[in-house]
Amino acid sequence: MKKTVLFFIISFTMGLAANGQILMTTTAKVSFFSETPLQNILAINSSVSSLINTTTDSVLVRIKNTSFAFKNALMQEHFNENYMESTKYPLDSFRGKIDQAIDWKKDGTYKVSATGNITIHGTEKPMTINGTLTVKGSSAHLESEFFARTADFKIEVPKLVFEKIAENIKVNLLADYNLKK
Repeated sequence: MKKTVLFFIISFTMGLAANGQILMTTTAKVSFFSETPLQNILAINSSVSSLINTTTDSVLVRIKNTSFAFKNALMQEHFNENYMESTKYPLDSFRGKIDQAIDWKKDGTYKVSATGNITIHGTEKPMTINGTLTVKGSSAHLESEFFARTADFKIEVPKLVFEKIAENIKVNLLADYNLKK
C-alpha cells in the first residue's frame, strides 16, 4: 500500500513538472499617467518582474516603486518621498488568476481578465484587470490597462497640489514572458 501511494505521489508530481510551465520576465514595463487641466504626469518603470504559472493560470507582478522614472527629477522625488512613501512601502504587487481557460500549447491572442489582489502603498484591494494575452511558442505577450484611485490606496494628495494630480491614475502593463529554464 505504501509503495502504491508513494508511486502515485511521485508520478503526480512528475506529471505536473513535465506539463506545467513558468513564464517569466524581469523587464516588463508599467507606466502610469495622471491627467489634469493643470499638469500631466507620466512615469515609466522598465524593470518590473512577473510570473505566469501555466498549470494554475496564476499571475504575479512585482513593482519596485523607486524604479519609476519621471521627466522631472523633482516629481520623482515627491512621488517616492511624499506620495508612495517608498522607504516604507518599497514594492507594489498584483497576485491573481487568469479567469479564462487558455490553451498554452496553441498560438493565439486571447482577451483575458485576471482576478486577485493588488497592493499599492501597503493597501491591498481585490481587483479584476483586463488585458490581451498573445501566446506564441514558449513565450507570451501581455498588455493591460486599468485605473487606480489614489484614495483607494490611502495615497494622500496635499490640497496645495490636488489640482495637479488626478484622482484616477491610468496604469498600463506591457510584458514579454519567456519560459523559465
